Amino acid sequence: MAYVPGVTPGKWAGVWAERVRDVPLRLVQMPASEVVPLLRDGGVDAAFVRLPVDREALHVIPLYLETTVVVVPKDHEVAAVEEVELADLADEDVFEPLDEVLTWDDRPGQPAFTRPESTVGAIELVASGTGVLLLPQSLARLHHRKDLTYRTVTDAPQSQIGLAWLDAETTDLMEELIGIVRGRTPNSSRGRNPRQQPARKKPPQQRPAPNHRRQKRRRR
Repeated sequence: MAYVPGVTPGKWAGVWAERVRDVPLRLVQMPASEVVPLLRDGGVDAAFVRLPVDREALHVIPLYLETTVVVVPKDHEVAAVEEVELADLADEDVFEPLDEVLTWDDRPGQPAFTRPESTVGAIELVASGTGVLLLPQSLARLHHRKDLTYRTVTDAPQSQIGLAWLDAETTDLMEELIGIVRGRTPNSSRGRNPRQQPARKKPPQQRPAPNHRRQKRRRR
């Protein structure tokens, strides 16, 4: 199973290991741009992706939205507040890496002097004091540096994480994974090996009481 950077699938993998002990789940982190092609080629059975993705021949279940933050040097004025709005970044040089995962109608701030090839490269440039970067909080945590911090941007677009798999691969094991990700209990009837509820015993049927009345003999 593949997952994009920032996703932490460990809790789901732990539940899988408890419920499906005979089928190990192997996790592989992949760049977001490579996950769907790998899934289509059969290199993985399922993937945690960042939406939107091309859904042709895919099933996709949206799971959760990520908080968007702005990454700044620790001595930046933004670091003095708990959260900001996009308007607060109007005068900032904002980096737009080539692997950008947020979708913008109107990008905030001013275009920075260059477009880094990756988010990692953009983080390095932010540390140099040449601009700021907006990205999902999970990626800010993944690329944490001691000389940088981040703050929530309350009105920014958000990235969404989803579970994707091929239409043709909706197997019992896939249904089990879907159930785990959606938080279904082991007793769910849609899992691979749902636990059967014990059948209720029917109450014993009472026999009708015998009729003790004797029929009167006819006198001849």
